[in-house]
Amino acid sequence: MTSPAPTEGIPPHEFRQTLGRFASGVTIITAQDGPERRGMTATAFVSVSLAPPLILVGVDHRAGMHALLSREEVTRFGVSLLSSAQRHLSVHFSGRPGPEEQVPWFDHEGLPLIGGSVAQLVCRKQEAIAAGDHTLYLGLVEYSRYTDDDPLLYFRGQYHELG
Repeated sequence: MTSPAPTEGIPPHEFRQTLGRFASGVTIITAQDGPERRGMTATAFVSVSLAPPLILVGVDHRAGMHALLSREEVTRFGVSLLSSAQRHLSVHFSGRPGPEEQVPWFDHEGLPLIGGSVAQLVCRKQEAIAAGDHTLYLGLVEYSRYTDDDPLLYFRGQYHELG
């Protein structure tokens, strides 16, 4: 009798359904691409360390942002945590773009960020870590600002608000 072949973990659908039960904020990852501002919706974002201030964001290999952040000359990226009033921006940057003039861009030292968001971070790319079908980008936070507005949340494949 032969032993069963080792498994590759649970199926992707089951993994997505299970982790969909973890409520998370919604972020837009931004970077400058020559004269163009680029952004991507991401829920795979986490604080890593207070000292030094480090964050981690996961970017799918198929995403245009992955190709941009993979470039050596791209040394910084932005993270904007969306407010409850910015659901349309999450949709815009997740591949269903609306009118570009509705994006409240602002620049901090040449890096695009999203205005009106709950918080913005400017990060220096520290490390890129291969992780399955994603790359994890570790960023050193060089600048931050925040408000007391309510965040946009994502839970079980849908947007939610606090309260």
